[in-house]
Amino acid sequence: MARRRMIYEGKAKILYEGPEPGTIVQYFKDDATAFNAEKKATIEGKGVLNNRLSEHFMTGLNAIGVPTHFIKRLNMREQLVRAVEIIPLEVVVRNIAAGSMSKRLGIEEGTPLPRPIVEFYYKDDSLGDPLVTDEHILAFQWASHQDLDDMVALALRVNDFMSGMMMAVGIKLIDFKIEIGRVFEGDYQRLIVADEISPDSCRLWDIETGQKLDKDVFRHDIGDLADAYTEVATRLGVMPKKSVSGTGPKLVQ
Repeated sequence: MARRRMIYEGKAKILYEGPEPGTIVQYFKDDATAFNAEKKATIEGKGVLNNRLSEHFMTGLNAIGVPTHFIKRLNMREQLVRAVEIIPLEVVVRNIAAGSMSKRLGIEEGTPLPRPIVEFYYKDDSLGDPLVTDEHILAFQWASHQDLDDMVALALRVNDFMSGMMMAVGIKLIDFKIEIGRVFEGDYQRLIVADEISPDSCRLWDIETGQKLDKDVFRHDIGDLADAYTEVATRLGVMPKKSVSGTGPKLVQ
């Protein structure tokens, strides 16, 4: 595909103008960041893995009736997605206490929560993406009452789907982040899952050993990030069980 006009470059992806009106080409970079981009590195093959894993999850969600922006994968690093108006909130679903929740509430990491908890964070890197309440969201008109209900419903459906998929391959879904966008159909709008779903945006632990298979490997220097993501992809069948070492990630076409 001929390179088109760049719309936006983020920490992990670049967005380009799509071939048709209302479409965007999403390019996955090899860049890894943590702690609000205070820690940075380039992990060879990470973008390829995240492209294929996000495709796998988004395709599965579309198949069960959870609407997403994903249209199709274009190549090993790019996918075609629907243009949306992103709501400026990160929607986080937590099944087990970890990360900022453990620090904020003094709950030991690994403690199962009584039920999935949905949190909202205001998308602003300069502020560190602060946790916000429904009252903030409504007062500043980032979303309406109906939007909030729809976002929670979408997030919990994603959680059910992802939890089951991961459990089937021996992985525990600790928590995850999604972004949600508005699409307009005539005079009506609806909300759909956007951005990406990958180990960059999930916490994933091996059920038996507790081994971390997500970006915490990079955050806390506890292993090789590409190996962790490759393990997830292999278990899900996105990669073959055997690949030649030293040749980088080899993905199923």
